[in-house]
Amino acid sequence: MNNHQQKWFYLISLSIVWGSSFILMKKALLGVTPIQLGALRILCTAFFMLIIGFSSLKKIKKQHWKFIIYTALASTFFPVFLFAYAIHFIDSSIASILNSLTPFNALLLGFWFFGYTFKKNQIIGVLVGLLGTLGLILEGADINPDQNYWYALLVVIASLGYALNANIVKKYLSDLDALAITTGNFLLLIVPTFVILFCTDFFITFKGTEVEVNSLLWIVVLALFGTGLAKVMYNKMVQISSPIFATSVAYIIPIVAVFWGILDGEKLSYVQVIAGVLILFGVYLVNKNR
Repeated sequence: MNNHQQKWFYLISLSIVWGSSFILMKKALLGVTPIQLGALRILCTAFFMLIIGFSSLKKIKKQHWKFIIYTALASTFFPVFLFAYAIHFIDSSIASILNSLTPFNALLLGFWFFGYTFKKNQIIGVLVGLLGTLGLILEGADINPDQNYWYALLVVIASLGYALNANIVKKYLSDLDALAITTGNFLLLIVPTFVILFCTDFFITFKGTEVEVNSLLWIVVLALFGTGLAKVMYNKMVQISSPIFATSVAYIIPIVAVFWGILDGEKLSYVQVIAGVLILFGVYLVNKNR
């Protein structure tokens, strides 16, 4: 496949994988705490990435490590914990919808700090996508008035991290293999994450009940596919496209996540369906003529 075909393949694949990640987090939280979910997710992914990508670490040069540290914190360490706490208090579908702010944040950060310029249709596309996102949020708040939307701010903060990561990878790490970037990210996070998990008394309180074991299984699936392989594909997509194209995956993710949410008993109205169509139209405008 050429680069044009590859970037669309990655976009669709990541939409399905990451769209399914929200319901996996929701299921995993039945047996572990949010901070344990975040820590276990990182550790499982780290060991998996070292198995498949250890040899790629030799490609990382001295000047790369600074930016790998930044991307590890911005796109993995903080978002993993922020999302775990958010989904503990709000519906998984709502969290995925709020994540749609990522392309808008990538646009702003790229313009303000990284010297990127964007076409008029991209700006319009982002605004249309945000309009659809706003409709989904407001309708969701009306359908689920018991949701604690203060925790939704955690998703907004995480989306800033994703946007920052996309711009850093594009500008400073485009010459580095995507597998090396991802493996380097998780190598740096093993020790601090293990310390966090140890401080939660996980190794003392874990009893091996059916619920706890099922949670661990969901976390393993989430780590291998939703974090490890997905981040390799994402970094590659950033390199062969643009931060705006790559982060536009956040517009399609809610469609998949809402589908899983409905199957799990979460509510969806016709207004939210219309808002979802607006989001898809925004994706089209963002990527038109690219």
